[in-house]
Amino acid sequence: MSNAKEKKKAKKMKNQPTSVTFPSDSGPSHSEIYFQNGGDGTPYHKKRELRSEALQQGFLRQKKSNEMPKYITVSPFVQARAAEIKAMLKAVTQKSSNTLVFQSLPRHMRRRAMSHNIKRLPRRLRELARREAERPEHQKKEIPKSKCRKARRRHTDMVAAFNRRQKKNIWLETHIWHAKRFHMVKKWGYCLGDKPTTKSYRACYRAMTNHCLLQDLSYYCCLELIGKEEKLLAVLARMCNVDAGPTFAAIPCLAGKRQGALTLYKVDRYSEEALGPVTFIWKPRQGPDSTAENRQLWIWTHPACKQDILAELKEAFQCSEPMESCNPEPIVALPQEESTMDVAGNVGKKRKRKDAEAFVPVKKIIGDGTRDPHQPYSWTSQTTGIVISDLTMEILRYRLIGPLSHCVLTEALKVASVHTELDSTDAEVNSWWIENCSHPDRVSLHRRQEAIFDLLQGLGSSDIPSGTVLGLTVEDPRVNLPKKRSKAMPNPEKYQDDEKVRQLILEGVPAECAHSFLWDQNICRSVTENKMPEQELNRLRSKLLVPGSHLDLGPRESQIPILLVQHSGKVAGKDRPGWGSGWDVYLPKGWGMAFWLPFIYHGARVGGLQEALKHSLYKRTPHVPHDYPDCPAGIQFAKELERNLLEKFKRHPPAKRANYIKHGTLAPFLCPWDKLTQDWEARNRAHGKQMHTPALDSEACVTEEQVSGGPSSGTLVAEAPMAGQVAEQMEPCSQTSTQMEGAEKMAELCKKEEAASSQAFCVLRARKLLRQVSAWCLSTASKSQRMRHLASQLDRKELTEDALLPILQHYPRALVWVSLSLLKKGSPELHTMICIPAEEDLLELDKDPHFCGPQEPRHSDRFKNKVSKQKARKKRERAKKATEGSASSALTVMTAEQEEDAMLGLWPDPLPDVTSHCSRILLGFVTQGDFSLAFGCGEALGFVCLTGLLQMLVGQPGDKRGLVLLRNPASPQYRFARLTIEV
Repeated sequence: MSNAKEKKKAKKMKNQPTSVTFPSDSGPSHSEIYFQNGGDGTPYHKKRELRSEALQQGFLRQKKSNEMPKYITVSPFVQARAAEIKAMLKAVTQKSSNTLVFQSLPRHMRRRAMSHNIKRLPRRLRELARREAERPEHQKKEIPKSKCRKARRRHTDMVAAFNRRQKKNIWLETHIWHAKRFHMVKKWGYCLGDKPTTKSYRACYRAMTNHCLLQDLSYYCCLELIGKEEKLLAVLARMCNVDAGPTFAAIPCLAGKRQGALTLYKVDRYSEEALGPVTFIWKPRQGPDSTAENRQLWIWTHPACKQDILAELKEAFQCSEPMESCNPEPIVALPQEESTMDVAGNVGKKRKRKDAEAFVPVKKIIGDGTRDPHQPYSWTSQTTGIVISDLTMEILRYRLIGPLSHCVLTEALKVASVHTELDSTDAEVNSWWIENCSHPDRVSLHRRQEAIFDLLQGLGSSDIPSGTVLGLTVEDPRVNLPKKRSKAMPNPEKYQDDEKVRQLILEGVPAECAHSFLWDQNICRSVTENKMPEQELNRLRSKLLVPGSHLDLGPRESQIPILLVQHSGKVAGKDRPGWGSGWDVYLPKGWGMAFWLPFIYHGARVGGLQEALKHSLYKRTPHVPHDYPDCPAGIQFAKELERNLLEKFKRHPPAKRANYIKHGTLAPFLCPWDKLTQDWEARNRAHGKQMHTPALDSEACVTEEQVSGGPSSGTLVAEAPMAGQVAEQMEPCSQTSTQMEGAEKMAELCKKEEAASSQAFCVLRARKLLRQVSAWCLSTASKSQRMRHLASQLDRKELTEDALLPILQHYPRALVWVSLSLLKKGSPELHTMICIPAEEDLLELDKDPHFCGPQEPRHSDRFKNKVSKQKARKKRERAKKATEGSASSALTVMTAEQEEDAMLGLWPDPLPDVTSHCSRILLGFVTQGDFSLAFGCGEALGFVCLTGLLQMLVGQPGDKRGLVLLRNPASPQYRFARLTIEV
């Protein structure tokens, strides 16, 4: 027997009883020696040797005395046999291992049923198995008594469970539909669909390009302002600027016929402290002479920017007192929810509803858990009379993207018919609509809106002017739901090239046709509360004589007020104008799924957050909050993104992740905009000192009118005359007092420069200046005759240092939004570096047209030894902590927190000069980048420093102007790209 088998047998026999012997005077005989392994601590091989020796001695003794014993003493013999039987019973009853009873059987006798049914075991083992089953560790856990699945799937219980689950993260009304088909993410306090579970990346792009893509934007927040028009405009004008585009006072927007878009700033802080982008709609005036009436304004913003914008609006309008009368009804704290929460603590007990007879279930909409009854949702100002209300989730918003969005709308929605008679049984269903139909002027307006809506089917979504608003009242879309899913296509017969179509294309929808009953909260509440349940609708369908025929509900059919708003597609640039345009549909709450399914049944493909990001990439427009680094929401998003990417980086072992220090990448997970603008400002200051001995000359004394598109804030305007005064004082003068005054003013100027350098960066949004810089970025080889004619019309300046000096003084730390297109192969990634090409790079490109770009030389990792020493130190500290206990735990934790930033492959803080760290000077970073299905090459969007961009354009030849280099964070390869600024 091998040594392994001996050890295995010894392990099994270690729990056997000790040796049983019966003493005798003549010494032990063969029948009196009983060796068994005991627990006396004697090794097994020693016992084995003793047993063999005893057997040999007994055999020799028996061989010498060949005679049988003449007599047997009964009592010693019985005692010996009793001891043997006792030892045998003890060995049988005691387990020899940790296995269960049924596992001690031979393999051919084992059955799975023996593990839970004792009666299937052999009879000799049943008692042992019964004792084993009575042990606490082998007791089965008590199964809680719960309802059956049919009871759990009741509507009231499901709604209560859904409302409880969406207290932390709000659900949209289409959440359940999305949860079955999308990857869900929790962002901005909502649970949103990120991307489909199916492979639909190219299909979604084809839908945006050729047909229709549908998105649920109900998570966008709506802020309502009610008050006098002049008071609203007076305060809102201080939060925006005309240089950045049309404001709240634009004539088409103020009339209510167009939707406006702009970027809000803090009061009187234009170009420095941005709050975020918004879109706004004014309620149309009721009459031509209604200037004294209260106007109603909707401001739509992203949920990441909502709190900052709402706080600034309340402070600007002095709205500090909440209005209790405007608080919404408490629809979250329902009795059924309270009972459900009580049941959650009583696990294992049968749920019973107390006072079931007195309990009346409250009607609750799934996905409307945003309202907290203890918080105010409306504020008023005692001084100005302005009322600010939060209508988030009170109005739903769907977006249709694509050229055939008109067809999907006209096929899925039917304009409401005019009713004049009211059924007595349904007096509250459409009472508001019956009252509206009793006025001839309102009926004529409804007819005009219907005629305009019918004309849309033969037009493309980009044929209508951008931001066109059309009010409408439609029938219940569930009634016209088709049997099968089909694709809505344009009908050429309905399209007539007449005067009405041409007028609609040129002028858009008239202001009076933009009126909608959606502005009236009482009507919206009535429409939501009197909605016909799906169960009742299906019951009426089942009574049709011909299955599948049209269901005519008559006066019982709900009439829903909606608002159609055209959102512009690609308006900047000369390629693919109008791409990505479509319509936004505004609905009252409670009707989400009723409109969602008809859109899908008529061919609209559904997209999520990722599809919205790609839509902005192909349009080359900033995406919220990714591409707004100067607003609080963008800063917060960048920090969260850095944390997520760093955690993902840490999950990989050091040998399986990139060493960014060796690649020359300082910040692979974050764009250090503040550090970038500071470094370029220092480079520009050093360059200015080299060019001019006096820092500022008389030519630097400019006014705001000489700087195209400069900010109009008083702090920046006052810098130019002060600079001229200081320059005059710097000239040699014989008088001592003049020199003293010059020195004092020079010190003041230095203090102002230090204060300006300590200020945060800003994003350049002045359109006039952006057009000027965009024209400078165009190379002479690519400038067509049309572009040169446009440049001459706009009075473009020549690209010289004298023309750049006023711009650099007013915008020392500004970023510019740019789009980049790779010349050769390659696909830009997130946080890709935008660099300035060297002269030898441009010469090599002239020699070899297939030259992709230079390569970054390998950098040395100077922190590698430091990281290894840090790991060894942490290892010693952990060992010391284990030996000494928790006495030095505080010190260990402190050192670990101090050295947590030092990681292999990442540059620790503080960062060195980011502009000159690599072989090519850094200009900016990419915030969106991917391979473009539209152009068949890599496309990227990002920001560059205005100071560096202007210096690059001055030093580049005319035919190579606008060429930059792109390099991914984990790659040493630079690639050429064309930089453009689209305004």
